[in-house]
Amino acid sequence: MAIIRSDSFDTEILEEIGRRIRGLRLQQNLAQADLATRARLSPTTVKNAERGRDPRLSTIVRILRVLGRVEALDAFLPPSTVSPLAMLKSAGRVRERARARPAPSADGPDETHDG
Repeated sequence: MAIIRSDSFDTEILEEIGRRIRGLRLQQNLAQADLATRARLSPTTVKNAERGRDPRLSTIVRILRVLGRVEALDAFLPPSTVSPLAMLKSAGRVRERARARPAPSADGPDETHDG
């Protein structure tokens, strides 16, 4: 099993997710067709998801639900947290939108950007 890293290509990440889904399915001794039926997906959709062929998030959720692993999504995308200092600064208000960034100059990339 490969480790998913921030410098991995999207296709590598999707293929690894597919391998992990396939591994979970095989651990439970489920055929692709059985998983597809239980998840109310087509067998081709399950096959493509296991091959990492850009599955929809809803497909992954359905598959994980059938495999009893939907809680793995919590680790995938944990709830955002606010530091106690940031909470004090905001006087308890929850942030609802991002602040607009200034447009980059026509001379080239923004020198203050970290990316």
